Amino acid sequence: MVLIHSPRCLEYHAPGHPERPQRLTGIVARLKPQTHHQWLTPEPCREEDILRVHTREHLRRVQTGDYSDADTPHFPGIYEIARLAAGAAILAAEEAVAGRPAFSLMRPPGHHAERERVMGFCYFNNLAIAVAKMLEERARKRVAIVDFDCHHGNGTEDIFCGVERVRFISLHQSPCYPGTGTANRKNCLNFPLRPGTGPVEFLKALASAVEAVRDFEPELVAVSAGFDSYKGDPITEMGLETTTYRQVGARLGGMGRPCFAVLEGGYAKELGECVAEFVAGWEQS
Repeated sequence: MVLIHSPRCLEYHAPGHPERPQRLTGIVARLKPQTHHQWLTPEPCREEDILRVHTREHLRRVQTGDYSDADTPHFPGIYEIARLAAGAAILAAEEAVAGRPAFSLMRPPGHHAERERVMGFCYFNNLAIAVAKMLEERARKRVAIVDFDCHHGNGTEDIFCGVERVRFISLHQSPCYPGTGTANRKNCLNFPLRPGTGPVEFLKALASAVEAVRDFEPELVAVSAGFDSYKGDPITEMGLETTTYRQVGARLGGMGRPCFAVLEGGYAKELGECVAEFVAGWEQS
């Protein structure tokens, strides 16, 4: 598998904030000794890539910090780091299209960022930026998105709702932040899961999600990979084991479609182990 990372994404933090650099250092420390992976360093995306899914005013707000979201503080240099995370998602998509499964291991995450709104630790919607580029520049006819973060991917749904060439599928805890994703909308299929959901129920919902992907017959599958459904996550209430993610990786990697993943949430000290299990399952599929 191709793993995409830059240490530049570690350069911002706020004391006490769960979206901290240690999330990524733990993952990299867990995966680096596995020498069969290919590691790539991303480049920042272009402004025109961002503007496929965000407005110019949104771009300006990320540059200047002219917005209000307590969960998503403005940091010096965050605009360039957010561009780098989006560029990593694009690189992962390009690798997948070339036949090499890829996983972008970057921060900040992206799936809460709406077309015109910064929120939920997210500045630009990295995965949406990559998908839009593949639809336009690489002429992909249909792209399916599977989001298994514990929080609903409201930003991705906001951007792609009604876009017939995209099928968005989200498995998430409900009720939970941001309070969306309780019903299906047009091309967006939502699987709200009660707090405390364990592996059996979660994997049953995932099987339905995979079936919905197959029915759509996409040329590319994009995965928002969040690991905050782990039972020990400090800000959610789900019940998955670290080993559950090996099965998640196997089911998504085994769909027989070009596929890439982008890291979203996951805040427990076991995050590195959860990600390693997901990668192992994907590689063995």
